[in-house]
Amino acid sequence: MSLATVTRMAADPQGELEDELRHIRDLVLVRDLLRRRGAEATELRECDATIAEARARLAESAKRAYAPAA
Repeated sequence: MSLATVTRMAADPQGELEDELRHIRDLVLVRDLLRRRGAEATELRECDATIAEARARLAESAKRAYAPAA
């Protein structure tokens, strides 16, 4: 993660959520394209794992974005 990314995350939590969501959508589109082109089951499982990791990051980002200020 670059310093610019960290700075943006601190300055714009909503933007971080939108970036994570866009990334997940892209991953799902790529997975669907691979499936339609006959990708192996192992490759599709790898895509599913990557999507699950991205969803977990999105959940953590949402928690940070909407956590009450301490």
